Amino acid sequence: MPFDGIVTKCIVNELNDLLSGGRIDKVFQPENDEIVMMIRSKGQNYRLVASANASNPRLHLTTLQKENPAAPPVFCMLMRKHVAGGRLLNISFHDYERIITLNIESVNELGDLTVKRLVVEIMGKYSNIILLNSENKIIDSVKHVDSDISSVREIMPARTYLLPPAQNKELPENTEVDKIFNEENIKGAKHPEGLILNTVKGFSPYTCRDICASAGVPSKTPIGELNDSDKEKIKVALAKYIDKIKSNNFSPCIVYEDKSMLRPIDFYCFEPSKEVFYKSYELLSTALDQYYMLRDTNERLGQKMGDVLKVVKNGIERCQKKTTMFNEKLREVSERDKLQLYGELITANIYCIAEGAKSARVLNYYSANEEYVDIPLNEYKSAQDNAQKYFKKYSKAKSTHLNVTKQLAETLSELEYLQSVLTMLGNCNSRQEIDEIRQELIDQGYIRQSYKNAKNKQDKPSSPLEFISSDGFQILVGKNNKQNDLLTLKTAASNDLWLHTKNIPGSHVIIRTERNTVPDSTLLEAATLAAYHSSAKMSYNVPVDYTTVRNVKKPSGAKPGMVIYENFKTINVTPEEEKVMKIINNKNIFSK
Repeated sequence: MPFDGIVTKCIVNELNDLLSGGRIDKVFQPENDEIVMMIRSKGQNYRLVASANASNPRLHLTTLQKENPAAPPVFCMLMRKHVAGGRLLNISFHDYERIITLNIESVNELGDLTVKRLVVEIMGKYSNIILLNSENKIIDSVKHVDSDISSVREIMPARTYLLPPAQNKELPENTEVDKIFNEENIKGAKHPEGLILNTVKGFSPYTCRDICASAGVPSKTPIGELNDSDKEKIKVALAKYIDKIKSNNFSPCIVYEDKSMLRPIDFYCFEPSKEVFYKSYELLSTALDQYYMLRDTNERLGQKMGDVLKVVKNGIERCQKKTTMFNEKLREVSERDKLQLYGELITANIYCIAEGAKSARVLNYYSANEEYVDIPLNEYKSAQDNAQKYFKKYSKAKSTHLNVTKQLAETLSELEYLQSVLTMLGNCNSRQEIDEIRQELIDQGYIRQSYKNAKNKQDKPSSPLEFISSDGFQILVGKNNKQNDLLTLKTAASNDLWLHTKNIPGSHVIIRTERNTVPDSTLLEAATLAAYHSSAKMSYNVPVDYTTVRNVKKPSGAKPGMVIYENFKTINVTPEEEKVMKIINNKNIFSK
């Protein structure tokens, strides 16, 4: 959800309740466009972050402690001079604009009490943090906007601070819902989403879409195609939304990509109207802090994973091209036996073939039906030479087939391995897990070891994922191929159960049986985890093979994670998020 006027109201209400009257103890500026204030209020210490980052502008409480520069920036020193030690009187915003003002009472150089204002403008790439004196003059800002950048609104020291141009819209509290579809409002609106967006102040496109969704009306339906029932549903949904805003009935939450709750999609002030996985929070600040920390972590993981991912994808592409080339070569020599047959038939009929003949029609005595075949000949060569020509072609084709078949098998094995690495990368949730896969690829010769990134022998390897089944059995899931090998070949007992998706890259899964019979419910849960931690995570009816560990072997020279197995059975499962989360959240104590 964009940081719109509704989010602004919600966060201002929260911060006023928690911080009004508090003392600003310290001010830091960890980033060029971000400041952090340590505030003591009502017996508690709070860390308030204000960011003017173009991608993530925001204002909220945070628990994240960033490293600060050794020398504080100029704006930070000015903040310390003018507001450090001051009292935060209150926090306000104006007419649902994304402009938040912190009114701060402090003592000036003469010992007099004065009020400074810190304005946080949350407006995408135009976001800014501006410090004003009591006369509404700009002391300084994290971003300077001179006349070359904007001829309408300069943000420079000593200039008078001006608000951005106001929007010609109704405040939510003043919106006459019954008149939302009148002729004046629908001018220029193509659909209900645009109508609400153009009419009500503080609403983002997402908010308008969510209102339409809760009304059960597609947000892009042309205005002219809406019937009276559709309009009434939208009015009711809009009225409910406005009532929540007026009564401050907010229910902050984060919507996640899946139930692992590791990859956030967005944050919201209200619980979403559509079916998605989300987690509710008491405070919007907590939701915002968690959202931006997770997103930052995932972005950093993505950056750290980038070069590894590129190596793996390039390797997969190379293997796929080689596979296509080898299959084409095998197709070219697929009729090699015919070459040998022609040579033998020419030899058997050598005295019947006339000199200078362009072809020979001879009886194929290898055929059950004894039909005749026509054999092309080189008219300038003898029958004996033609026979030798076919034998040489056969010998070459046979050799090509043997070599290419071997190369194809090696390439397919490498492709299977790299696809398994790609799957494991997709499941990485920490830097250590990425580093372990990087080291695996270094060991396999895909990445060159650099001195500065030399493997730290002191690093303790990460542990496999551990779950407890509904029946109390321990289930272990490997997070990378080296871990898969260790789990299957070293950790697991011979009578433990081993599971893996059938012909699909994925993790090794072990059920620790302790010589007990494994119930079907535990087997189903372990198979679900195997499917979930595979490249078939989003598929239905995923086949999962299972057998005892004693039936699993690692061929000599096989790459990490590559094994062969026998005497197995197969179970089909669908790794639905709800099922997986039920297993993840199972608190059953391991007692088998």
